[in-house]
Amino acid sequence: MTERTVFFVSDGTGITAETFGNSILAQFPSRHRHVRRPFIDTVDKAHHVVGEINETARVEGRRPIVFITLVNDEVRAIVTGERCAGLVLDMFRTFVEPLEAEFGVKSNHRVGRFSDASESQEYHDRIEAINFSLAHDDGQSSRNLDIADVILLGVSRSGKTPTSLYLAMQHGIKAANYPLIPEDFERGRLPGALVPHKRKCFGLTIDPVRLAQIRNERRPGSRYAAPENCRYEVNEAESMMRREGISWLSSTHKSIEEIATTILRDLRPDRLVY
Repeated sequence: MTERTVFFVSDGTGITAETFGNSILAQFPSRHRHVRRPFIDTVDKAHHVVGEINETARVEGRRPIVFITLVNDEVRAIVTGERCAGLVLDMFRTFVEPLEAEFGVKSNHRVGRFSDASESQEYHDRIEAINFSLAHDDGQSSRNLDIADVILLGVSRSGKTPTSLYLAMQHGIKAANYPLIPEDFERGRLPGALVPHKRKCFGLTIDPVRLAQIRNERRPGSRYAAPENCRYEVNEAESMMRREGISWLSSTHKSIEEIATTILRDLRPDRLVY
């Protein structure tokens, strides 16, 4: 299968087009060159991006794949017109127009997820969750854990921080994360700050070999990154979570999206319905 250039063209950030497009492209065994073109919201910009698509087709000898989320009819007509040499996949026309027919109403043709971020409670909740997760990253603070939705725990570099931030940014979840360290293993119990909130805790573990690789990138040749130390910490962390009855999963081969969805399913299933 030949590689293609893939354009993600949007009158907003392009994140929706790129996320959806990547999920479709993942079904095919090839990597592609990605080009995101956000904020294509005028006729002039539309003509310019069509010119870029056509030039790519000329140079590469095959037509690019173009995922679009464009709500302005005039702009969309240019990108989907006969002069565009790409294979254009119009997400709004594919999904919005059938829904308009089904609901019997016209959509509001809103650009982006929030028409006015300053007026969106959901947006403010997400910002508040991000601030909370940053303030409670890596055990920096044990204050206000009573208002946390989730507390992630695990050894250092097991994926707690990126998962916490993803939960905050995508789902508005106030996610703290807390490292399990050798002193915790010597005491044989959870850090005291977590005990009252154990029902909110979810553990991440990781294959010791992979953990050693990640830690070596951070502190090469250190005891922190030594394979035997990584094995010890992972084994002790898993044993502690098992004793305490805390659900956990391995981040070794799972994406952040998969980890976050599992956490929501197990701890906050209400957030899967909104």
